Amino acid sequence: MPTNTLTPPQTQIGSRPDKARRMDWLDALRGLAALVVVFEHSLDVLLPEVRGAASPWFDFGRYGVFVFFLVSGYVVPFSLERRGSVRRFWAGRFFRLYPAWCVSLALALMLGAAGMSYGLPAALSERPWASALAHMTMLQDLLGVPNAVNVYWTLSYEMVFYLLVTAMFVAGVHRSSARVALGFGVGAAILGVALPSGLLASRWPGGTILAAALFLAVGLAAMVSRRRAVRRTGVAVVAALALGLLVLDSRIGAIESLCIIATMFAGTAVRGIQDGRLRTWPAVAMVAVVPAFTLVAGLRTPTALALNANPAPLGLDWSIAVGAAWLTFLGGLALRNRPMPRALVWSGTVSYSLYLLHPLVIQAIWHAAGRDPGNLPGSIRLIWGVVLVTLVLGSAAVAYRYVEVPAQRLGRRVTARRRPRADAGPRADPGNDPGNDSVRVPV
Repeated sequence: MPTNTLTPPQTQIGSRPDKARRMDWLDALRGLAALVVVFEHSLDVLLPEVRGAASPWFDFGRYGVFVFFLVSGYVVPFSLERRGSVRRFWAGRFFRLYPAWCVSLALALMLGAAGMSYGLPAALSERPWASALAHMTMLQDLLGVPNAVNVYWTLSYEMVFYLLVTAMFVAGVHRSSARVALGFGVGAAILGVALPSGLLASRWPGGTILAAALFLAVGLAAMVSRRRAVRRTGVAVVAALALGLLVLDSRIGAIESLCIIATMFAGTAVRGIQDGRLRTWPAVAMVAVVPAFTLVAGLRTPTALALNANPAPLGLDWSIAVGAAWLTFLGGLALRNRPMPRALVWSGTVSYSLYLLHPLVIQAIWHAAGRDPGNLPGSIRLIWGVVLVTLVLGSAAVAYRYVEVPAQRLGRRVTARRRPRADAGPRADPGNDPGNDSVRVPV
């Protein structure tokens, strides 16, 4: 394995910390993030006054999803190390993500057909098969395809992160998270203003989708090969796909795309520092630079070279929200050994279903309330708000109980039938297993 000077020499790969328990503080953060995102998306429907007053200063949605990104960075890479197998890791990701995602997509199609929602983006019908393929990869937001449900965009960045983490694991450099986070942070602040947006999709829309799906399948298959040369080829293909989409084809712009990945790898580095995998002070210095560069990047104006990008900076509201997300995450980390509010912990447990389903509930409320509930009296809006919260939490609980849990059990049975060797990369490092490592996003 390549030498990594950030790893203390006494750290033994494959060693298990004294404690391996579920971390309630992570679920509490997920629950808080999910509820804030619900609040953000309900503003236009029920609280337009709050939107007008708060939006110039604070982006609630970005605050929530950046908390999610930090939690994912902290948890997911160590799920791969704990399993020690690329096959088992991706099987686990499939059974955790796709079943609930399919349910939310089916409900979105049903509500759209019934006229009880905002409707699906018209562009999806222009190339339906290409749009479907893009969504199946979960990379649609980086492939020029509108999201069938607006919150799906974060899953594209989760998927890119998984691809990069897997490539680093197979290459044996997965303990370089602090350096990688620093690199993406510097890139966001310095190069992001000059990188294009939607470059590939605007020129080769169908071809980009087909090529991405092919590279994804070939790259993942190659990384589980028994032959080292094939695995190395898989690493190159997957890394090129992930980085190419980030810097050339992002809908939200290269600045924010690079900031997201920098933030996620910074979360990984925080976990590495905490568990003693990384040399403390060099890693802390690198991680500390990431939020600083991220906040600066959010205030920079894209140059004329940034083709198809929004000409305006992300804004002060975005930077304040991201800074608040970092403070929230570090606060949760500092309080990790203290009891967490049970309501937030429960919300975090069901947060993936909550995240996927709440836009559909909000749209149904919008339709049922006359499609202009913002002009209703305050007392009536309060009643609709109670209905909204009740339906969001209820639907999330039902989906978690009857979709997520059975799917995860099935996934465990499937992977347990044949426990493969560690497909590639170094020996498994079980790490401090936080228990349920499912992505509660933005995933």
